[in-house]
Amino acid sequence: MSQESVAYLTPTSRRQRAVSALHRLWQDKVAFFAAVFLLIVIFSTLAAPWISPHDPAVGKIGNRLKPPAWMEGGDPNYLLGTDQQGRDVLSRIIWGGRVSLTVGFVVVGLAGAFGTLVGLISGYFGRWVDLLIMRIVDVQSSFPGLLVALTFVMVLGPGQWNLIAALTFNGWMIHARMARSQVLSMRETTMVESARAIGCTTSQTLFGHILPNIISPLITTYVLEMAHMIGAEATMSFLGYGIQPPQASWGLMIGEGRVYITNAWWLVTFPGLAVALTILSLNLVGNWVRTEFDPLHRSRH
Repeated sequence: MSQESVAYLTPTSRRQRAVSALHRLWQDKVAFFAAVFLLIVIFSTLAAPWISPHDPAVGKIGNRLKPPAWMEGGDPNYLLGTDQQGRDVLSRIIWGGRVSLTVGFVVVGLAGAFGTLVGLISGYFGRWVDLLIMRIVDVQSSFPGLLVALTFVMVLGPGQWNLIAALTFNGWMIHARMARSQVLSMRETTMVESARAIGCTTSQTLFGHILPNIISPLITTYVLEMAHMIGAEATMSFLGYGIQPPQASWGLMIGEGRVYITNAWWLVTFPGLAVALTILSLNLVGNWVRTEFDPLHRSRH
């Protein structure tokens, strides 16, 4: 191994690359503020027990449908107002974000791990293995995603973990396609041929040589799919087949508040903004990650 390669692996070099990446993120102001917003959302959901002003499941009927604090009739103790049961909207948004992000993270983690493994096997072995796996992917992808998830949850029953199972079952195909396409482009490279020549096993070749070199586009897919899964959870909960009371999620809050939209707009507006801004921020950060990990694309900018 050359001295340049050794230097490339040193902690100092990795630190310099991280600082350089942060500098490029700062230069892309849209992606930077999207990343800051995501950090705020993640921190607030993790710190929900300490920063939430009220219990999200406990309300007072006497305080029902209070407008936000800056409007006439608002209460400073309820910054974003209260819902139809007198529960604090801000507290429910904070705790609902914890549920929505948990569903998104777990689904992308499970679907990404399974789909990546399937894609690695399909792309590496090829022939009838690739043909069989890709036909399974094509068949499952041909069904409407929301319909499949709804059917899955209707059979298992609504709830957080059943929703995670449904979205995982319905979301692994895109990861498999991405991993397979990357493996196909690397399967015949000199690096892989050298690994085979020195006696590396199939698992060593796949996970020790191929996977580390295709991780960049996979990370981009994970970030973009995270936005997709948060939107899917919100849709399922809005329809009543996702998160169930007394838990709070952004989609469930929109579903419960739509009846009062004409006289209590804040019940739908603030959870809707939380969903929209989080998904938008994830897409912006995902696009920046794709640019950052693609040297050709980065050089053009």
